[in-house]
Amino acid sequence: MIATANLDFLALVQEDDQLQQALIESDLVLADGMPLIWMSKLLGDPLPERVAGSDMVPRMLGLAEAKGYRIFFLGGKEEVIHAAEQNIRKKWPELQIAGMYSPPFAPLEQMDHASICQRIKESQTDLLFVSFGCPKQEKWMAMNFRELGVPVSIGVGATIDFLAGTVKRAPVWMRKTGLEWVYRTCQEPKRLAKRYWKDICVVLPGLFKQYKNYKEPSPNSINQPSTTSKIDVTSTHQVITLPSRMDALAARDESLWTQSSSKHVIIDAQSTEFIDSTGTGKIIRFARGAQELGGTCFLVGAQQSVLKSLEMMRLRSKFVEANSLQEALNQINS
Repeated sequence: MIATANLDFLALVQEDDQLQQALIESDLVLADGMPLIWMSKLLGDPLPERVAGSDMVPRMLGLAEAKGYRIFFLGGKEEVIHAAEQNIRKKWPELQIAGMYSPPFAPLEQMDHASICQRIKESQTDLLFVSFGCPKQEKWMAMNFRELGVPVSIGVGATIDFLAGTVKRAPVWMRKTGLEWVYRTCQEPKRLAKRYWKDICVVLPGLFKQYKNYKEPSPNSINQPSTTSKIDVTSTHQVITLPSRMDALAARDESLWTQSSSKHVIIDAQSTEFIDSTGTGKIIRFARGAQELGGTCFLVGAQQSVLKSLEMMRLRSKFVEANSLQEALNQINS
């Protein structure tokens, strides 16, 4: 499951627990928005580039044509998907289109999920492009992608409108300079101007809080050498000992990418004085892995600096907190 996140995702996830969980469950989250790139630079771990879904999908279609992959588009208005199909067949004549379906509009909880899933499974598609718009498409995928068994599912938003030609992309120079949002706003001022302004008002305060927090390391961690990470694995659980600074550099430690098949994960943060957004992203992957196996991810001995960072990103509830390793082990064995 792939999500193409932009500033609107970041604003919505501040209050939408279901969307947050969908992003955590995604196997890959791409930065489809220059503001996310700028924010990552400000917070000290710059993302290399923007990966826009509207740029990536055409490349995926070209790859699918070359490899013989079957594709399926789900969502979009009926007239739009017909126009998109005509343009796709002109540009990629050998592409195998397994299906293009626009289900009747309905709130997520009222959709006929069983019928939609059956249609997709019968198509034997390899690539599923879901175009319900955020957050509906991410929530729909999180609800259904395991049952579908499709190798790759990706939320594509307005990409189908670009393929149909009903909405035009901004000039290349505007995309490269991060001004595509200006072009889009001029096209749809009533819908997008209000949304962009709301997103900015929601995201900026949180960004400043994170920036201030990460620029003020704990007094105890200043001039102290960073401890190294360590992983111990047993048949029932995995213990991960975090370094004193769980920052972008520490998160690149290859050993921390190793997740065993153990049902439970214990993250020992007793020596950790500092954690940034990259470090938080690292440990939340372990929480996700434990959840998928029906287990629990314990956070042991976390100091206030670590808990503060987790709270700012609304992720503290993803862990079961324990004061010691023994307390976590007792809960696992109980």
